[in-house]
Amino acid sequence: MNTMNKTSVALAALTVGLTLSAHAADTSPDVADKLAQQINQMQQQLDAMKQELARVKAQNDALAAAQAKAAATPPAAAPATVAAAAVPAPAGGISPNLGLWGYGEIYYSNPTHDHSLATADLARAVFGIGYKFDEKTSFNSEFEVEHAVASADDSGEFEVEQFYVDHQLTDSVSTRIGLYLMPAGLINEHHEPTAFYGVHRNFVETLIIPSTWREGGLGLHGTSDIGLTWDAGISTGLNLGGWNAMPEDPLYRTASDLGEAAPMQATHQELQNANVQHLAQYAALNYTGVPNLLLGGFAFTGNMAMPSTPANLPQSRVTLWEAHARWTPGNADISAVVAHGAFSNTATYNLDNAGASNPLPSSFLGYYVQGAYKLWESGSYRLSPFVRWEHYDMGASYAGIAPGFTTVPTGLASDGKPWPTPRDHVWTLGANFYLNPNVVLKADYQRFKTNTDLTRVDLGLGVSF
Repeated sequence: MNTMNKTSVALAALTVGLTLSAHAADTSPDVADKLAQQINQMQQQLDAMKQELARVKAQNDALAAAQAKAAATPPAAAPATVAAAAVPAPAGGISPNLGLWGYGEIYYSNPTHDHSLATADLARAVFGIGYKFDEKTSFNSEFEVEHAVASADDSGEFEVEQFYVDHQLTDSVSTRIGLYLMPAGLINEHHEPTAFYGVHRNFVETLIIPSTWREGGLGLHGTSDIGLTWDAGISTGLNLGGWNAMPEDPLYRTASDLGEAAPMQATHQELQNANVQHLAQYAALNYTGVPNLLLGGFAFTGNMAMPSTPANLPQSRVTLWEAHARWTPGNADISAVVAHGAFSNTATYNLDNAGASNPLPSSFLGYYVQGAYKLWESGSYRLSPFVRWEHYDMGASYAGIAPGFTTVPTGLASDGKPWPTPRDHVWTLGANFYLNPNVVLKADYQRFKTNTDLTRVDLGLGVSF
């Protein structure tokens, strides 16, 4: 029985009680006066209760209308960056302006040529905390644990992936300051496991674009009425001191370790006591004015912090650009990315490190094409197979290589095996199976054309919330 029905019964019982009391009461003048006063007081209470019931009914009607409207409204598209939007306060008194989110992924990878190198890894667990100070100012942060355990004796890491304040200047322009993701490619800002195909992130956007790539910076970003979004600012740059020219053994033996040899992965600073002798500049532009189509590009450039040895190295500059496209007609999902990076004035560095097993490249590049299709869907379940072809080259060109030395890192490792080359063509065939939009099971097969020992089978679990 709802509140309205219970109250109506109470009113009816009270009325009957008053009527019986009136008939049974003494008819003397004094008793009649007292009874009249009591009846008058009760009538006033009844009137007050009727007014309160009317107010509660109006509130219930308004709430029901709001819920019906919310249920009929489709979900908004995912924002370019995580937003600390206000959320209803749950029981316990948590602030309605507090936002919580996160994601994580578990990998199983088995190289087909050497099963002894098979690994299982809780690759990352990320937890986000945001706060909306007012309608214009919000704070966002993400904290990541990699490889399950972070300690001095383990390979895991604990790191701050994002930590920034965003402030709206006008209806279409905002500013951002802190540690944040560079607006490059298709997955650097949208790298949750439910947002991309395959167990691992593609090689072009990890080896050439160093996803997940973040810098400390200050920038502006905005939108326009014609479907253009833009992002530009200044940020911390790269530090050439992070490059290892003479490793004793190959920097990678499996595809999971390829990032150890990537030029920008090795030299970007992640705001960890970053050398800011030089600042970099970046800009990005995306167009979504045509339904189901995204076109965009990104550029980054700046002088690099130079190592103290060798001495008197000429100033080197990094430049990275990329272009990307994604088309989602019907159940299909087709995407492509091309990226190119360059380090200037590398000849002196390589001449001073003549014979180095890992010379510094002058340029590096990559590109891929990927197609996916929503093959089956039932309720919250969805199956999407995909295929991707990509090429990466972490040493597309070199300068200053001494006569008689190769431009490709080569040699025999301590186990007698030749070093893998820094370039390859890779086919990836797999499928994403979604239990719901926030939980995905993945499987794929990756075939390497040149470094055949890197060919592998992968299984994965991804969650986001």
